Amino acid sequence: MPDVRLASAPGRWILLATVLGSGVAMLDATIVNVALPRLARDLDAGMAGLQWTVNAYTLTLAGFILLGGSLGDRYGRRKVFVIGVVWFAVASLLCGAAQDITTLVAARALQGVGGALLTPGSLAIIQASFASDDRPRAVGAWSGLGGIAGAAGPFLGGWLVEAAGWRWVFLLNLPLAAIVVLVAVRHVPESVDPDATGGFDILGAVLAALALAGTTYALTEAPQGTVGPAVIGGAAALGLAASVAFVLVERARGRGGRSRARRAGRPVPRPMLPLEIFASRQFSAVNVVTFVVYGAMGVMFFLFVLNLQVVSGFEPIAAGSALLPVTVLMLLLSSRAGGLAQRIGPRLPMTAGLLVAAAGMLMASRVGANASYLRDVLPAVLVFGLGLAAMVAPLTATVLASADVRHAGVASGINNAVARAAGLLAVAAIPPLAGLTGDAYNDPAAFSGGFHKALVISAAIMAAGAVLAFVTVRDDTLKAAPAESEPQCRTHCGVGSPPLEPERQDAHPGDAHPGDARPQAAPG
Repeated sequence: MPDVRLASAPGRWILLATVLGSGVAMLDATIVNVALPRLARDLDAGMAGLQWTVNAYTLTLAGFILLGGSLGDRYGRRKVFVIGVVWFAVASLLCGAAQDITTLVAARALQGVGGALLTPGSLAIIQASFASDDRPRAVGAWSGLGGIAGAAGPFLGGWLVEAAGWRWVFLLNLPLAAIVVLVAVRHVPESVDPDATGGFDILGAVLAALALAGTTYALTEAPQGTVGPAVIGGAAALGLAASVAFVLVERARGRGGRSRARRAGRPVPRPMLPLEIFASRQFSAVNVVTFVVYGAMGVMFFLFVLNLQVVSGFEPIAAGSALLPVTVLMLLLSSRAGGLAQRIGPRLPMTAGLLVAAAGMLMASRVGANASYLRDVLPAVLVFGLGLAAMVAPLTATVLASADVRHAGVASGINNAVARAAGLLAVAAIPPLAGLTGDAYNDPAAFSGGFHKALVISAAIMAAGAVLAFVTVRDDTLKAAPAESEPQCRTHCGVGSPPLEPERQDAHPGDAHPGDARPQAAPG
């Protein structure tokens, strides 16, 4: 049984390793956007190259993050966590040394694999190491400190780009990773899940990655005019076929398929994505809302910092700091928003938050040449941040409440993966749809027009999410939920994806199923 106390020296070492490990991955998810204009000039990359620099990382992270949690459960959470950190560091070195955009994109994809290995382990280690009465405070500290890392990312990225060059945005990960590995090996206890038996759903993970890759390639490259229609059609067909195959494989490996296989004496890997959880209509509805709104958010975070540098003339450090109020507002208000949703139900906070965020995006779409931070940027950022702070915590609470308590890790893992996939596909599709293709980032006037159109489209999508939330989210979901289904990650800044929740190890232990997947990961 875990018995480490949070206030003890071993507890502080464990918290340091897990916070710094997940923080490195979160830092990289936010810091790179600030460096995009400089690396584009150095590597002679077009808009498609910038999209792939962001999306290659998200693609492999979203495709393999659920599998990463299962590997840690079986082979050791510390072991897989350390392997993920080392993998991430090596990939970061390759990113920093890249001499062309193709090499950088490939290295970013490798970074995503490392992130998929290390992020599930950080929260799983906390759950497995701390005594039960200290565990909620440990999770809260991990969540809040991880949020601070996410907040520091754009500011730090801007400073690094100006002071040392864009390559140091990636090379910074090497000393941080060395510290994480040293602390983890010396101070983090090993743990495994004794019920984690059977094979791994590697086929499911590969199919998920192929589905996302084919679809993303088709959406990104079709408007560029650099490849023929046969290639675009082939990529789209691959994405569709892999999507269908993924659903069929996960259905065959679901609980019913495993029961039939056991009777026939055939081992079947547990599914990466247990489709049984979608039997809850409320869970399915909230994930549809998640897909819509995080797609719109992904476009905002991809283009806004670019626009400030390309069109408004901000230096990287000023552009990177521009969105800091969003993170601060989410860190300060997310817990209160979650408490309000528990009292009055999640529908109104989610709906109002999404409408306010859409208004903030419309305000941001007007930021152009000669923009003033105080007059033009800050009001838009504050309105957008207030909307997100009102929306994310109720969304997370509803996801958890609409699934069985013992599936908390599975439910939030799926919700997080849905959000990441949404951002991936939206960043691939919406900028080209708005005319941001080729070398548009070299033409401030053309970029400004495309930026405005892209944010208007995204604001409309966000408003559509508000309508979906109002129509599909039920207030009684939270009111009827047991107390143990409330989020443990109450302070967060889920700008890239909703925060993830740990598996509730002490809830209904007799109901646990050995074949259930148990993904956990870092917030954001």
